Amino acid sequence: MTNYEERTNAYEESAAGAFDREEWIAQKKAEREQAYEMISQMCTMITIDGERYKNCLDLISRFGKYSPSNILLLAAQKPDAKRLADFKSWKEAHVSIKKGESGIIILEPGKEFTGKDGKTIRPFNAKKVFDVSQTSLPFALEPSVKRDGKLLLRALIHHAPCSFRFADASDMPAGVGARFVDRDNTIYVTRGPETDASFRWIAKELATAHLKKDGYDPELADFAAVSIGYIIAARNGIDTAAYDFTKLPGNLEKLDEARVKQMVSKIREVSNTITNDMQQLFDQHRDDKSRDDAR
Repeated sequence: MTNYEERTNAYEESAAGAFDREEWIAQKKAEREQAYEMISQMCTMITIDGERYKNCLDLISRFGKYSPSNILLLAAQKPDAKRLADFKSWKEAHVSIKKGESGIIILEPGKEFTGKDGKTIRPFNAKKVFDVSQTSLPFALEPSVKRDGKLLLRALIHHAPCSFRFADASDMPAGVGARFVDRDNTIYVTRGPETDASFRWIAKELATAHLKKDGYDPELADFAAVSIGYIIAARNGIDTAAYDFTKLPGNLEKLDEARVKQMVSKIREVSNTITNDMQQLFDQHRDDKSRDDAR
């Protein structure tokens, strides 16, 4: 959104009907500072509160393109958000905001400029958006696409950064259906029917393979892999009731704000990579089916 559009929104939402530029600048500065404070607070909260942490994962599953900072801002203000747009976009869609609703503050990149030291600086500006539940539209989730279990598993291993081999259940830890072995760069999977449990196990180990390849922090890798597996399961309609984030690892509390942001960023990055790899196979399957139907 341009500064002009932001000012237009401010004008249209102003009860007085008159735009005061200095007041608008002060308001934007206050909102930006408020945003940074909320981000800082959430970085602490998600390391000690499992429900807050799970909210972040749910938001990543729904808003994969949002930055980690904006995911944290949504978790602080509207953890159940489903569909977001700014005031102008809702208005152009002929959708009104319910009376009394407050905008959700997020951050968006501003125009780059060169500082006195010659370095390029990209500032961030506060922006307000509204969730669909805050509008006149009926609050309903879009129906998720239910795909065949075999297709989901094929998509999950599509373009994986490792090999896959079958293994006997007796060679695996009790209750474990898949395991990534770093020295072999291989995920060993027990034979069995295509079930939600199989998907969850493979998704977690696939996340582990990606994290190992990237050299991610070994102290956080296992928990991050579980988190990524949860997001991938949620995005694909897999039952997530088996995931439990009520008890968070003790080492999370020791993380400073920068490392929490890095963890959220990595979880988002790998979950998006796996999702994009899966989408390639879904698209191929759709195109093949279209050609078959046309014959």
